Amino acid sequence: MIVGTAGHIDHGKTTLVRALTGIDTDRLKEEKERGISIELGYAYVPLDNGDVLGFIDVPGHEKLVHTMIAGASGIDFALLVVAADDGVMPQTREHVAILELLGVARGAVALTKIDRVDTERLRIVKDEIAAMLASTALRDAPIFEVDATKPDDVGTQTLREHLHAAAASLPTRRDERLFRLAVDRVFTLPGHGAIAAGTVFSGKVDVGDTVTLMPAGLPVRVRSLHVQNRAAQTGHAGQRCALNLAGIEKTAIERGDWLADARALAPTTRIDVHLQLIADSSTRLAPWSPLHVHIGTARRIAHVVPLDAERISASESGRVQLVFDAPICAVPGDRFIVRDAQAARTIGGGHVLDPFAPARKRRGEARMRYLDALEDIVAGKDIGTLIAQAKHGIALPDLSRLTGLAPEHIAMPASALVRDGADGRFAIDASRWQAARDNVLTTLRTFHAQYPDEQGPDLGRLRRITAPDMPVAIWRTLIDELARERAVVRSGAWLHLPEHAVSLSAAEQALAIRLQPLIAEGRFDPPWVRDLATAVNAPEDNVRTVLRKLATQGAVHQVVRDLFYDNARVDELADILAGLARQHRIVDARHYRDALGLGRKRTVQILEFFDRVGYTRRVDDSHVVRRDSGWRTAAPDASPAR
Repeated sequence: MIVGTAGHIDHGKTTLVRALTGIDTDRLKEEKERGISIELGYAYVPLDNGDVLGFIDVPGHEKLVHTMIAGASGIDFALLVVAADDGVMPQTREHVAILELLGVARGAVALTKIDRVDTERLRIVKDEIAAMLASTALRDAPIFEVDATKPDDVGTQTLREHLHAAAASLPTRRDERLFRLAVDRVFTLPGHGAIAAGTVFSGKVDVGDTVTLMPAGLPVRVRSLHVQNRAAQTGHAGQRCALNLAGIEKTAIERGDWLADARALAPTTRIDVHLQLIADSSTRLAPWSPLHVHIGTARRIAHVVPLDAERISASESGRVQLVFDAPICAVPGDRFIVRDAQAARTIGGGHVLDPFAPARKRRGEARMRYLDALEDIVAGKDIGTLIAQAKHGIALPDLSRLTGLAPEHIAMPASALVRDGADGRFAIDASRWQAARDNVLTTLRTFHAQYPDEQGPDLGRLRRITAPDMPVAIWRTLIDELARERAVVRSGAWLHLPEHAVSLSAAEQALAIRLQPLIAEGRFDPPWVRDLATAVNAPEDNVRTVLRKLATQGAVHQVVRDLFYDNARVDELADILAGLARQHRIVDARHYRDALGLGRKRTVQILEFFDRVGYTRRVDDSHVVRRDSGWRTAAPDASPAR
């Protein structure tokens, strides 16, 4: 169990920890000279069951509240210290508010310096403490009267026994969550190199593991490990650990960083949160108000974007987006504290909902439903609602970062499907997946009815018609599944329904054999249907029917009505267009006309054909090659456009 002190400056926090543990947590020269705590202090006491009780002693000065928050962010038990002669003071109240906002629900109160006051004063101060805690989770915290300066003080001994009993009753944490340690101290030891210490928020770490320094994203190896001030092979959630790291300098690590499983965190600058402003904050947050945000052991500046209302005032709560000036890491459920723009006073706090919040469409109805689903996860419910709200599913790595669990430990609801995509595995609601499948088949039926002479659209064109907002990797997975089941058929680059097939009779095949060389010989200016009919002495309707069937099979391409191009010649035309795109990125009719040696009208017809089949996209009076085009089996290396 980790015990964190809290309370006003000079109320005896460090003296009390020394009396309870025998360790002076003031280790800096300035702390010794001034008689106050400036930095976080640490002490450890062995317990009868072999465990170790850890103490984090925090500064009480109002200018060092940021350091207090860093120490309090990972504690299990609050030890609120109130001096009997002073009673409840401003920093006492602020520290209690911080503990409440951080969700610390277990604790005790040490009423110190009792040798300086009489019985009546003790009663008054106890009443003040009870009134202050009445509306908090610490309302039932016992109060211990102590004189920490006496070696044999009965109150100190009783408090010590209470802390040991509380540690023994602390539920054992489970280790299946991904490892995260919030760094609050960095130092070096001769012969050992960089050491980063902090509280393990989740999971476990072993000597020899490779963990990632976040948000920098640097992999480092755990050379050795101390847990609660003892050498160990493994550190677990809830313990204070010091990790001796290989492959990194001390200067590359700072308080506020995380050491974590690479799957647990990703850097972000936008976080959607649930924010609660305290009643006496006298604050009204308008859009883009600056705040100091304390999350984990980090302190960052962020701007507020209210999501539920235009403004949030004192004692109100609501969803907001925090936009940070620098990358930060968090997971849903992480607690945070906010202080005003001057970092002079604590005004509120809350918990993280979405650590990967969007910059646009952040207030829409669908977005609010998604945040509702994340609230369910924070409350301990399953991920069924979250997956159901995700229109195109959720990648399993993203689910890991949202749940804190490795993919193999995520309990998938019966309503979810897991698919292997081009970019990795993802989960999607079964009804959404079925709707997407049905939509593809419906779109193809409509396409075949509108364009009976075409084999079908290519992969990119079908996506633009059917689901333009679906990520390409998921779209390819969807089409691959339909193709495996023969619900959709691939014919070269074209996609079509199985029943949409064209066959030629023996007479039509014989005619096709005569027509195709004539079309190929025409290169970029092939004969029209009427000229072909004259050349082969066949009725125009027969020629037209055969060529349309050949086009459906992908042997020729119909650029405009009654004008068909040989497949190889169209490839040449596409190559020339790609070459121009490499030079100019966009291609206009004039440049393409000069490259082909054709008239402007025919050049425009060819460009419009490429637009129609999805190889290019028109931009004003020019054309750009699409990056996502599946029209050609081997896409050219052109300067692409989306």
